[in-house]
Amino acid sequence: MPHDTSAEDTNSSQVGRLSPEAAKKITGRVTALAVAVAVILTLSKTFVWTQSGSVSLLASLVDSALDLTASLTVFFAVRYAAEPADDEHRFGHGKAEAFSSVMQAVIVAASAALLLREGIDHVLNPVVIRASGMAIGVMGLSIGLTLILLFIQTRALKQTGSVAVEGDRAHYISDLAANIAVIIGIAGSTLFDLVWFDGVVAIGIAVWLAVTAWGVAKSALNQLMDHELPDEQRHKILELAEADARVIDVHQLRTRASGPLVHIQFHLDLAPELTLAEAHTIMVECERRVLSEYPAADILIHADPHGVAESHGVPFFGGGSDDPKTG
Repeated sequence: MPHDTSAEDTNSSQVGRLSPEAAKKITGRVTALAVAVAVILTLSKTFVWTQSGSVSLLASLVDSALDLTASLTVFFAVRYAAEPADDEHRFGHGKAEAFSSVMQAVIVAASAALLLREGIDHVLNPVVIRASGMAIGVMGLSIGLTLILLFIQTRALKQTGSVAVEGDRAHYISDLAANIAVIIGIAGSTLFDLVWFDGVVAIGIAVWLAVTAWGVAKSALNQLMDHELPDEQRHKILELAEADARVIDVHQLRTRASGPLVHIQFHLDLAPELTLAEAHTIMVECERRVLSEYPAADILIHADPHGVAESHGVPFFGGGSDDPKTG
């Protein structure tokens, strides 16, 4: 059966479209910016929280501190992932991006549990908020910086499909919603004397973080579990491989993403009377066509003599499938 990848994030279709060096240049800039934004927001929220005592602001502060930790992880992960293969990592270091995203998901899930507890406590035991004007001001600063960062991250994600940037971007999307919610919580507590409302907002942020953690983990785990590329990309690879009249058929296509890299392998059916040198030339030309669209691809092609009934390959790894195209 064909692989069902229709639910995959459309950003994943950009993986492998840039060379590792070009992807590293883009992700390197955006991750450095994310670290700078996280530092500014963490310091400013720490100061204002000590003046206001707002638990919803504390929730946002914790989230920003976690974003700083996660952004630092991503900062180093995207650089390591773009390093070329070596003797100990023959398939490259691309999965470092996915590991960093899993770490982000775990951190966010833990913070969600902590903030849920704090929010419930402040609903049951409300605390009067002080310096609400300063609190709203720092949240406005946070919203402005986050919007700028999200714009740049979204553009970088469209260019690279980086799962690490995707995870970091998810943090800041949750930050944006959380910051707006904090302003609502502070306003409700101070303008309408709803002192318990601050705790309710913290609970809402905790739920949002839990949902965010699941989304980040799902994308990262897809890479770690060698999930197939989206169907659109697989069809494109097949088109490129078949764009030669000497190629009779393409089958047992297998693909996976690994950070900025993609790994592609498939079988070509060729005329059995071809010499080894002629078959090799056809495969090299085929590889170059695929590389023209996916310059960060590691490609492995196997030639089969057309019409030979002898099967080979392990069924668990693409051999013997009912679908000769997708394996």
